[in-house]
Amino acid sequence: MQRRCDRNRKRSKRRAIYCPIHGCYLDSVSQKYKLFADQAGQLQQRGISRRNALMLVANQTAVPIEGEWLEAFWCEQCQAKKWYHVRKTEERSYKIELAPNNLWQQVTGVVDSQGNPSVGEFTRRQARMLSYPTIKDFQFVS
Repeated sequence: MQRRCDRNRKRSKRRAIYCPIHGCYLDSVSQKYKLFADQAGQLQQRGISRRNALMLVANQTAVPIEGEWLEAFWCEQCQAKKWYHVRKTEERSYKIELAPNNLWQQVTGVVDSQGNPSVGEFTRRQARMLSYPTIKDFQFVS
């Protein structure tokens, strides 16, 4: 029998996400980056029929994937921050695995690590510069 104080508890409980290596509790150190699918094959991998997947992708450019996201966690034992692909399996249980590189193309709200392909190398280098006077890039001006 549940105690009365447990039945009336309205506050949220910690998510039960544990380190796959050590089994200790993982602390979240980032926001959740939700996944989306832009190809029918990505939806088929998640159990949607080929016909429905093709119709969804044709009607919407990007289909949000419910119950899956990328998130960074800190492990006390590893003393490291790692990015994990999190899948919600039940109400309060999750399956996690290290985030593969190909999933980063399916995440919303993340700046592409390779940069915008339409931006030239000069512009990319100038954006990374910390100091303002960058006259050395204009060597042809004397």
